[in-house]
Amino acid sequence: MVDLILFNIGQLVTSKELDSSKKMDNIEVLENAYVVIEKDKIVAVGTGEVPKKYFNPQVEMVDLSGKLVTPGLIDSHTHLVHGGSRENEFAMKIEGVPYLEILAKGGGILSSLKATRNASHKELIDKTLRSLKYMLELGVTTVEAKSGYGLDFENEIKQMEVVKILEHLQPVSLVSTFMGAHAVPVEYKENREAYIQLVIDMLPEVRKRNLAEFCDIFCEDKVFSVEESRRILTAAKENGFKLKIHADEIVSLGGVELAAELGAVSAEHLMKITDSGINALANSSVIADLLPATSFNLMEHYAPARKMIEAGIQIALSTDYNPGSCPSENLQFVMQIGAAHLKMTPKEVFKAVTINAAKAIDRHHEIGSIEVGKKADISVFDAPNMSYFLYHFGVNHTNRVYKNGKLVFKR
Repeated sequence: MVDLILFNIGQLVTSKELDSSKKMDNIEVLENAYVVIEKDKIVAVGTGEVPKKYFNPQVEMVDLSGKLVTPGLIDSHTHLVHGGSRENEFAMKIEGVPYLEILAKGGGILSSLKATRNASHKELIDKTLRSLKYMLELGVTTVEAKSGYGLDFENEIKQMEVVKILEHLQPVSLVSTFMGAHAVPVEYKENREAYIQLVIDMLPEVRKRNLAEFCDIFCEDKVFSVEESRRILTAAKENGFKLKIHADEIVSLGGVELAAELGAVSAEHLMKITDSGINALANSSVIADLLPATSFNLMEHYAPARKMIEAGIQIALSTDYNPGSCPSENLQFVMQIGAAHLKMTPKEVFKAVTINAAKAIDRHHEIGSIEVGKKADISVFDAPNMSYFLYHFGVNHTNRVYKNGKLVFKR
């Protein structure tokens, strides 16, 4: 028995890939469309009149004339769970105070580390629930969440436990990533080898407790070298984790090439990617997860998205929501920056936050496109088409959101 029919859809971005190429614009877009849902699954997609065979006395019919309908948006890179905030550093940033000077005053990641360690499970849950509510209202139905603000066994575990608890307290699906290798904490400043070993030693326990499915690392100058990253990620892979890597954000060390070498699911940031890195990604299945709101906030240059697209690289876009470099949960704004500053077309932008974002968290077999058999995660926007959504920036376009076939938000 069909439960829900969305019909008269103005423009339906199914995000169904029309061929097996790596093109960023090869997704299906339908006019005057319908979607038929039974329980939590999509059972039919088409255009024109809804076939009579789907009608029954109990079915809910929703007329979406003039609306833009897409798969539920996916935010595939966030540092969702953290304590505190860092607005006290904002004036210093505007004045051009270097990050290392802010760090020396106890700011930067050290401030977030202290606040996260001092926060209880309940305080972190309450704070993160507010963010997830806002994300849902923006049309986001799945969010990746990294640890990395505990940087010791107890507090890294605490962050990931909070993610697991939040799965049961609100409708947005969460994908957990262990990122103990986000930085070397102060207490290990003189013995980084001991901290690297601690991260490696944590891996079996994180897997045993089923707290994360991905492992990420910040491969960057003065953070973790390529060899240190290879060591930690190789250990993670041996413990059954899928791999992600923060790479080429500030300088290019070779982290992108390492992602390709180890078969990582995604390489993230990539503002300083080189031709060598582009070539490595183009010859791999690694998703390039770009974070343009971070560049916007830091007033730094953007990742060369067009060059990557022309090379055949699959791109995702996400917020990088975190208390320092991008304190914003707004994926719609990220999409608009993607169009205006990364020069991505509407199809490319929407693919980047739907099916490619699903690939970046290894969920593309069940979400990320509106196709028969996939979960009915669907977002409806008060926009007639993709171009209007991106052109009319700085507002929330969301009209309603369905998660697993159930209405979970309505304006």
